[in-house]
Amino acid sequence: MIYLDNHATTRCDPRVVDAMVPWLAENYGNPHSGHALGVESNQAMHNAVEQIARLLNAPSDSIVMTSGATESNNLAIRGLCTHPRQKRRHIVTVSTEHPAVLDVFEDLQKHGFRVTRVPVQQDGRMDAGVVDLQKLEEAIDDDTALVSVMWANNEIGAIAPMKEIARISHSRGALLHSDATQAVGRIPVDVLDADIDLLSATAHKLYGPKGTGLLMVGNSNRRVRLNPQIVGGGQQRGIRSGTMNPAGIIGMAAAMQICADQMTEHNHRVGELRDRIWMRLNEAIDGLHLNGPALDQEHRLPGNLNFALPQIEGQAWMSAVPQIAFSSGSACSAAHSTPSHVLTALGISESRARRSVRFGVGRFNQADEIEEACEVLLEGHNQLLALAK
Repeated sequence: MIYLDNHATTRCDPRVVDAMVPWLAENYGNPHSGHALGVESNQAMHNAVEQIARLLNAPSDSIVMTSGATESNNLAIRGLCTHPRQKRRHIVTVSTEHPAVLDVFEDLQKHGFRVTRVPVQQDGRMDAGVVDLQKLEEAIDDDTALVSVMWANNEIGAIAPMKEIARISHSRGALLHSDATQAVGRIPVDVLDADIDLLSATAHKLYGPKGTGLLMVGNSNRRVRLNPQIVGGGQQRGIRSGTMNPAGIIGMAAAMQICADQMTEHNHRVGELRDRIWMRLNEAIDGLHLNGPALDQEHRLPGNLNFALPQIEGQAWMSAVPQIAFSSGSACSAAHSTPSHVLTALGISESRARRSVRFGVGRFNQADEIEEACEVLLEGHNQLLALAK
């Protein structure tokens, strides 16, 4: 199989696996135990958390480790909104957010919060899919507790201008959360420079292990109070109780370090491979339509490609070429039959959304397999067209 679905998950880098194995098989002590094995495990885990903080340019005591970005999003949004000292009752997000954010907002709306979902720039623009900053500013009022905007979109790769979003949010006293799941490890993320109050990420999107994520809570400019969502044990200052996962945390730190060290070269290479897919398929199939922002590093993640076929549904194309792993939408919403809410939010019709596919080029993809994948994809497309006649 040729794997081109690196927005859904990434292969765990062998170097990350090597960093994790000793903390699974040899130094396996509970990091909260007082004996030597526990102390050793705790110290290694503490060093990894400090490394993660440095890579985000975040205060070392601001990092809370979780099971992944979904938990981090829930802890950030629900934890802030339900804190006893939090009196504001309005929350703002964007129409193209991941379900791990939108579903939390929907649940809070059922419990009395006023929710505003801000639209994005429409299909055909260079910045298609980026939140409309004017509409965002108009949405925030003196009762707004939280604004939540993803740093980079998981389906169309649109990169948000987080510094400007932070300025707009803070001007009315609202705090800013960012689901940075697709951004951390792929593009520079500096929480102090961007002035983010809460930031979610997960290891498995950046060549680390599944089941490990983080939430950055407070960047030293403003105090952030969260109502814990998991209690029992008081670990991590009581914000998120439970026995911590030293191997996963050490693996996440190692994965983030590799991404940081190789980011410039990596982004140049995967951008070229992504552009090669688009060029080959666009030359051979009349009527392809690019979904989302321009294919440049200012507006779009370098490995992301999302486009609509002229006649064939994306799911049918996937079924016709099982040896190529790609997607017809978000992995987390694949069980639903409705078209992508991200694409329809751009003003794209339901029909075109169903004819759309997403490719995510990553670290382990090579030029020769990209060429092979294009050949297989074109063959499958032609077969489907012949059957449709």
